[in-house]
Amino acid sequence: MFSGLSAFPLTPFTGAGPDSGGVPDLGAYARLVARLVAAGVDSIGALGSTGGFAYLQRGDRRALARTAVRAAGSTPVIVGVGALTTREILGHVADAEDAGAAGILVPPLGYQPLRPAEVVTLFKTVTSETDLPVVVYDNPATTGFTFTREVLTEVAALPRVVSVKIPPVAADLGRALGPVTDLRDAVSRYVSLGISGDRAGACGLLVGCDTWYSVLAGVFPRTCLAITRAAQDGDEELATGLSAELDPVWDLFDRFGSYRTVSAIAAETGLVRHEGLHHPVLPLSGDEREAVRSALQTIGPRD
Repeated sequence: MFSGLSAFPLTPFTGAGPDSGGVPDLGAYARLVARLVAAGVDSIGALGSTGGFAYLQRGDRRALARTAVRAAGSTPVIVGVGALTTREILGHVADAEDAGAAGILVPPLGYQPLRPAEVVTLFKTVTSETDLPVVVYDNPATTGFTFTREVLTEVAALPRVVSVKIPPVAADLGRALGPVTDLRDAVSRYVSLGISGDRAGACGLLVGCDTWYSVLAGVFPRTCLAITRAAQDGDEELATGLSAELDPVWDLFDRFGSYRTVSAIAAETGLVRHEGLHHPVLPLSGDEREAVRSALQTIGPRD
């Protein structure tokens, strides 16, 4: 399950926003997950950054994890368990186990910037407390921690660590090859490599990553699956060409961030009734919203 396309759905809400009385809409969430399964994705990433895990209470996260697993059927679900304290993380790990998750995604979050020894200790603790496969989430823009090659190698060698979700590489094969090859040399005997940063998805797969952990796949799974399968088949021209068709969306990711952009896309395409952004994060509006509509018009109907 740690190869191919892993789609990360957002979390829909029942009202105009969670700060206006809305709560996670479990029925709508189940439909989003079922839609990804019907498209044929290889796995589903529940409660990742796109799912707004950091803004949700434990009870909501537990209910969403259970809903995702039920709706996914035989498709593996990887549940995000990120939190600021080890105690909270272990609570989310237990909930993921109870939900029937196939794996967990662990980001080393820290209000106080974490030191390498602290990150290693975190992963040693988590892997000693669960039998679930563990995906390491290397996302310095969100966590504030940058994995060195040495730390990543040490963490990857821990029992039950099976994959590393790496930050974006260059969306250019020549420039992406070196960094991915270096990481592959460091950790390949232990784990799979997964690319994040959707603009780099095709290139990451073409230069040796096993998995595309994709935000856009949560709303356009068939489009992203076509890119993934082309890359897995080694069809560079097709994979990069299909990805280039989405440049207007990748540009929105660069301008507004994937969280806000995918939320807007889901609303504009009718996948959700209400955007699930948490204050102080606000939905895109005005000229920014118009830019989303323009990008969707440019790329044409999807999925």
